[in-house]
Amino acid sequence: MRIAYQSYVDESQAGTYWKNLQAHLDDIIDEGTTVDIKGITPPDAFAHSISEMRCAREMVINAITAEREGYDAFAVGHFQDAGLYEARATLDIPVHGLGEASMLYACQLGQQIGIVTINPRYKSWFHHQIGKYGLRERVTGVHAMSFQPGSILAAFDKEGGLEEVVKLFAEQGKPLVEQGVDVLIPGGGIPMLLFSGVHNHNVDGAPVINGISILVKMTEMAVKLKRLTGLSVSRTNDFAMPETELIEEFMTNPKGL
Repeated sequence: MRIAYQSYVDESQAGTYWKNLQAHLDDIIDEGTTVDIKGITPPDAFAHSISEMRCAREMVINAITAEREGYDAFAVGHFQDAGLYEARATLDIPVHGLGEASMLYACQLGQQIGIVTINPRYKSWFHHQIGKYGLRERVTGVHAMSFQPGSILAAFDKEGGLEEVVKLFAEQGKPLVEQGVDVLIPGGGIPMLLFSGVHNHNVDGAPVINGISILVKMTEMAVKLKRLTGLSVSRTNDFAMPETELIEEFMTNPKGL
């Protein structure tokens, strides 16, 4: 099984993050599975919707290319899932996203879910996501630390970086647990990878989930179920497959891109 994993960072600017991500992916996959990271240049380094839109378009193009190159599935390792539905509607292979997979799985671990994101600007975005997934009664709180996406990468190469971010995360997570939250989700692939080295990570008894592992395992399961039963995404409404000419039009326009 071959999975393409879309990161929203650029390998040349990611420090040791890229190497750590590949090592983590290799550690969690099943025997016989390979995962190849696909980057975005320039990376999604700032918390702004226009950057998300740019990266989403490149991600969808990468997804289409990955399917044409023979990959069995496409995993979007970006919590905001920008472009996820468009890619899912366009590909005939399973497409799963980090934010969606994390929230849906967290609902099996507790009744009330909280998210701690890396930047306050993401809070409104996450509330939009929660509504899109129909989870407003389950994902009940969003708190934030204060990092730019690019700056938190430095924690991988900084002595004491992990401990610093764990402490800041706990400071934002504790009030959520006091309000009744059962499960905490780090709102981003970068903090998730950073926390992957913390065994049984929890804040006052509330588990802190690693959505990267969940995303990869959900993607592997989707491929296996499709092979076993033919199960695939619905094509009745939101994920109706576009005509080939529409895909080619998207791939080649606007001119000069």
